[in-house]
Amino acid sequence: MKLIEFKKVNKVYKNGVTALADVSVSIDKGEFVFVIGLTASGKSTFIKMLYREEKPTSGNVLVGGLNVGKIRNGKVFKLRRRLGIVFQDFKLLPRLTVYENVAFALECVGLTDKEIRPKVMEALDRVGLKAKVRAFPGELSGGEQQRVCIARAIVNDPRILICDEPTGNLDPETSEEIMKVIESINKDLGTTIIMATHDKDIVNRMKKRVLLIEQGVLAGDYQEGSYKAHESN
Repeated sequence: MKLIEFKKVNKVYKNGVTALADVSVSIDKGEFVFVIGLTASGKSTFIKMLYREEKPTSGNVLVGGLNVGKIRNGKVFKLRRRLGIVFQDFKLLPRLTVYENVAFALECVGLTDKEIRPKVMEALDRVGLKAKVRAFPGELSGGEQQRVCIARAIVNDPRILICDEPTGNLDPETSEEIMKVIESINKDLGTTIIMATHDKDIVNRMKKRVLLIEQGVLAGDYQEGSYKAHESN
């Protein structure tokens, strides 16, 4: 069984805009996949369907065997507990320390302080921020804030890490550092990575699988792909 499957997925918004048109694709456990395309190409809709921010108009999206579009609204949290999600704009809680921001995800699922601490410290160690446990988000650089977001996303040992433009607000040097962290999570932990990005340099350098979405259509699926073949995009 594939870890992620899109089966003839269509998404038409209420205003009549077609975001995805007959998209079928599958992703195996442990893959690292870039999703690329122009703004408004359908790339963000594709990503949002993975964590049930959007539902297909028709077709099926399966994540870990779960039919995402058919999950009741009150049960969506169970899906999201299986996932790690990293956003472009960090979404950290400003009044909580680095430790508290990462621990919050585990507190929500009812773990005790004794259970939480080793998990949080392990996640912060993986992203290189053990020394910043008592710092607040406002005291960190943009790159450090994104590292906290990654730690928060992986602290629950998710099978899938979804990254939506995680380097969009960062300079090239910091972006490269963040990508090294994400790649190590894929290699060392076997976590499946799905990453939407506009960053051509990252895609070209890393030579991972690339899904190209154009006007809602899956226009390309390239193993060890690059942005170079699609520079006009």
